[in-house]
Amino acid sequence: MDAHASSTTRRDSFVPRSLLLSDDDVRRAVRRMAHEVVERVRDIESLVVLGLQTGGVAFADLLADVLADITSREVLRGTLDVSFYRDDVGQRPFVNSAASSVPVDLSDRLVLLVDDVLFTGRTIRSALNALGDFGRPRAVQLAVMVDRGHRELPIRPDYVGKNLPTSLSEEIIATVQGVWIGTRSEA
Repeated sequence: MDAHASSTTRRDSFVPRSLLLSDDDVRRAVRRMAHEVVERVRDIESLVVLGLQTGGVAFADLLADVLADITSREVLRGTLDVSFYRDDVGQRPFVNSAASSVPVDLSDRLVLLVDDVLFTGRTIRSALNALGDFGRPRAVQLAVMVDRGHRELPIRPDYVGKNLPTSLSEEIIATVQGVWIGTRSEA
């Protein structure tokens, strides 16, 4: 894992302490979440899987692939950039490559938002606001690879790869290659 690649938009760098989930663990967790989705979602044809830029995109693609494999149906997928919907928009850098790509009008669809790590809930609040630009979904569900706690908003995921309670001083980096816990250090 190139832990520093995840911090290219920050002035500090991630210092991994330990690997919590291997790539095999991540794939098993995503497969389990996909089976949970299939059990709860009766109308897979109305499902649109949207990965949140940038951390949720790879997980959304993997989840959509597994859902397609399980159901033998193509699963609509896309990406959602929430940068301009954040309440801290002036405090975070803008990533040029993080554009939204929503494949269909979301009206009357079931949208499954996918992100890598759920922390305060503010990114998800931003995503819910951003969805309005693409129609009015029938329902929205949330899948995250890691729920680390420390919510500041009343947001709870429907599907979780792994609950990993952390301290506020710890950081989690989640990729499809694995999940690491560590800290940030000044560069």
